[in-house]
Amino acid sequence: MMETHQRTLAKTISWRVIATFITGLLGWLFTGSATFALGLGLSDTFIKFFIYYIHERTWSRIKIGYKKPVGVDGDGI
Repeated sequence: MMETHQRTLAKTISWRVIATFITGLLGWLFTGSATFALGLGLSDTFIKFFIYYIHERTWSRIKIGYKKPVGVDGDGI
């Protein structure tokens, strides 16, 4: 069973919103600069958005951890 591109994209966007907030918050806490925090959060998001999408698509092709549905491969059901 493969995940659709739309599902992968939705997961990518939702995770990047969370991760951007965390990165920006940490940047602001460590430097006290909102401008730096915003720049850090946005640049981090831009780069990691594409990396995460590729990561998810790669994992969607790996069969480790999937269970076959009942009734598949002639098990009599």
